[in-house]
Amino acid sequence: MSSRITYYLSSIPTILGQISNWFEIPALLFHKQPIILKLKNGRFFKVRNIMDVWIVKETCLDRDYEVNGIAITDGWTVIDIGSGIGEFAIMTAKEHPNCQIYAYEPFPESYALLQDNLALNKADNVNAFQIAVGSTSGKMTLATTGEAVQHTTTGSDVSGNATSLIEVQGISFEELFEANNILRCDFLKLDCEGCEFELLLNASPTTLQKINHICMEYHNGFTEYSHTDLVTHLEENGFQVKVSSNPVHDFLGFMHAYR
Repeated sequence: MSSRITYYLSSIPTILGQISNWFEIPALLFHKQPIILKLKNGRFFKVRNIMDVWIVKETCLDRDYEVNGIAITDGWTVIDIGSGIGEFAIMTAKEHPNCQIYAYEPFPESYALLQDNLALNKADNVNAFQIAVGSTSGKMTLATTGEAVQHTTTGSDVSGNATSLIEVQGISFEELFEANNILRCDFLKLDCEGCEFELLLNASPTTLQKINHICMEYHNGFTEYSHTDLVTHLEENGFQVKVSSNPVHDFLGFMHAYR
């Protein structure tokens, strides 16, 4: 409990110090009108709720994927699965203009915000797709659970409590590489609410060999698998793996797999 309180309290100076219009954020609690979040580093993000603000804070200000993974180098090929409103893809694109980013987000509402945010930030080196990524291509069912960032295509107890089910287009991990002619992925970012298990555990050794770094948020409890299964599988495929626990939620954490 103390680590949770410390984490939330430590976030207040970050929000006040690095978001120019922080005073507009409380309004999101009382109405459903999006606001444009203005970061002092020059980025802009259209957000619809407090959860979106929090994700932007963790990704763009706390730099979770780099702190728990590795700093991205200009010129890398980056794949962003579970792109949400585009915070990671856009941050990477603007800081590293010679990177090529492939962003995948299946939820229509989030994808629309992703497109708005690409335009707001003039992020021309992001290739965005309204597609889910899994072990096979074709139609998938997206379960809407809680906030938009928690929606999942896993057939799990979590998706069994969904408020609605949406049919979305899906692509296999292997086909993603083939369709974009990606010979090497320098950095794979994953935040797909439990779908990381299906995606990685079913990925062919050939596809995994094309990846240098994987940084993901893992979600235990969504499927029969846990992050330890991913550690074993990735180590068997030539990766070294580092795991960092979430300061607030026991079932979440970050994993960095690297060669």
